[in-house]
Amino acid sequence: MTGRQAHLMIVIHSLRGGGAERVAVDLAAYWLDQGCRVTVVTQTTDAEDAYALPNGVRRHALGLDAHGGGGLRAAWGNWRRVRALRRLIRNERPGVVLGMMTKASILSVLAARRLPCRVIATEHTHPPIQRLPEVWQRLRRWAYPRADAVIALTRDTACWLDEALPGVRAQVIPNAVRWPLGAGEPVIEPPAQPGRHRLLAAGRLHPVKGFDLLLAAFARIAPLFPDWDLVILGEGGQRGELQRTVDEAGLAARVSLPGRVGNMTQWYESSDLYVLSSRAEGLSNTLLEAMACGLPCVAFDCDTGPREIIRDGIDGVLVRPEGDPEALAAWLSNLMAHPEERRRYASRAVDVRDRFGVPRVMAMWELVFQGRSVGVSRAAGETRRVEAE
Repeated sequence: MTGRQAHLMIVIHSLRGGGAERVAVDLAAYWLDQGCRVTVVTQTTDAEDAYALPNGVRRHALGLDAHGGGGLRAAWGNWRRVRALRRLIRNERPGVVLGMMTKASILSVLAARRLPCRVIATEHTHPPIQRLPEVWQRLRRWAYPRADAVIALTRDTACWLDEALPGVRAQVIPNAVRWPLGAGEPVIEPPAQPGRHRLLAAGRLHPVKGFDLLLAAFARIAPLFPDWDLVILGEGGQRGELQRTVDEAGLAARVSLPGRVGNMTQWYESSDLYVLSSRAEGLSNTLLEAMACGLPCVAFDCDTGPREIIRDGIDGVLVRPEGDPEALAAWLSNLMAHPEERRRYASRAVDVRDRFGVPRVMAMWELVFQGRSVGVSRAAGETRRVEAE
């Protein structure tokens, strides 16, 4: 999909923050640089954007972000969204409409029905752990077999889609890791603390990210490693609960929650170890970034995600059983106590710059945009391309 006549339309609920939102902006920027027209369609305006679209990308805000209600009210709201999006597709005439996440993908299939464009649906979480109302589950069963392609971040998610949605043959395209990493606002400088070590975690402050498990694990080992501190970057509804846990454990001097930061590179480079404590993941952007920055990483081996990034024992550690604070504490303490092990993992972690590099991942998107198929080997994240018959 190259040349100035090519037109990509990306449909997503908002750009308020999150992995899929950032991927949408990265895709828009890349294909704009390739000489394509790029349009991004959101329900919300740019007032709450966490990620800025590059100059040259056209933004359409449908202004249909109303929440609340159910039944007929919800159906009416979705009908209005489909009608507005269909009108926009007719006027803009994109060659490809890319739905980002479940609901945007379903709306895209509905809106583009029988129009002359390719429609691609994407899943950015693992559906079995997704809280999706039954009406949307039924709509997904209807819509995804009618999309021109269905894309998952991991092989496990692709297998689930194939089994749960008759007529779907999902393909796997992982998130790309940008190198060097981009920067944005807000900028919060990491505190300089000579003689101390930093354990870093980052993500939305939500139960699925398992920061309560991380705090339980750190509380077990903090007395054994008095020169180590824990920093959890991110924002979300669980902030109050997590802060109370920190205070009650007497760890306020050792654990900090600075909020969301835009200068992640500085935080990665000033840390000694990265931990991903998620109960569930799609494909963790922060894990990719930390490894690209040369950080040794420890992650729970949850159902999907980390095992497709970390090569266990080579460039990081996968903790089993997942969700067990004692197991996490054991592996963290092992690496905290052995700097030579941290250096060994870090030296191979940077391989993700190639394994999940932008050129490789965007080449896969190019094949899908052209109507061909791709696959990804699960173990090492290496691509293999197979043209559709």
